[in-house]
Amino acid sequence: MPSFQLRRLEARDVDAYRALRLDGLKRHPESFGASHEDEAKQPLDWFANRLTVAAIIGAFDAAGALVGVAGLTIPSAIKTRHKGILWGMYVLEAARGSGVSKRLVEAVIDEARGKVEQLQLTVVSSNAVAIRLYSKLGFVGYGLEARALCVDGQYFDEMLMALPLV
Repeated sequence: MPSFQLRRLEARDVDAYRALRLDGLKRHPESFGASHEDEAKQPLDWFANRLTVAAIIGAFDAAGALVGVAGLTIPSAIKTRHKGILWGMYVLEAARGSGVSKRLVEAVIDEARGKVEQLQLTVVSSNAVAIRLYSKLGFVGYGLEARALCVDGQYFDEMLMALPLV
């Protein structure tokens, strides 16, 4: 099994983060609320800012290449800041099946512990592999948003999942 280094992304990682994010949005548009068209127009500073306002964990292979990411956002609003959001999960196809996806989600869970009471996520309901991973790590489905995303005229439902941390 290949080894990966996980760490929070920093300003020096912005080019690699932008490239990986845009790759995910382009290859799997049904898996993200954001679109490749919108984010590809954004300047590099926009991506750099994202690295400062959210905890984005990156997985790097033995050669130092970024092969996966997962983010944690904690709302600042008083009534919702007890809930964290796991978002932007993406792993390059070449690194799938290596255990790096599990490690990324575990790293976000570790980052969230002590900061929020619950971690939430949404996942397209047809992504059985991701749902199985999240379930194994303790996330439980609590709802389904029908027609949550529309990609090229095709609708996708999203499963809402949560993991209590207290």
